[in-house]
Amino acid sequence: MKGRVVFLIRLKPDVTDEQFLEAYESVRYEVAEGVKGHLVDQVCQSQEDRRSWLVTSEWESVEAFHAWEATPEHRDQAKPMRECMEEAKSYKFVVREETVGGTKGDR
Repeated sequence: MKGRVVFLIRLKPDVTDEQFLEAYESVRYEVAEGVKGHLVDQVCQSQEDRRSWLVTSEWESVEAFHAWEATPEHRDQAKPMRECMEEAKSYKFVVREETVGGTKGDR
């Protein structure tokens, strides 16, 4: 089953939106093009609090994410983003149902 990884992030007070997006940019294509099992990700900013961000990624499975997370490359790839964060929480989910284009996905 596909997996969804959700990160709730709070930026350090002195980090700008542009700095965080630059850090995200330095990682996103590297992961998208070179990490086995990665399908898609999104970065979202709260409208109410500019320091609050949400990063979601979809994986072939939660295990695929854990396999990447355990590599030394993960630490290097995620380092620019981590340096921007005051705090971060992560949650891993298994996708049980999915609606795509108005139809129910196979699950």
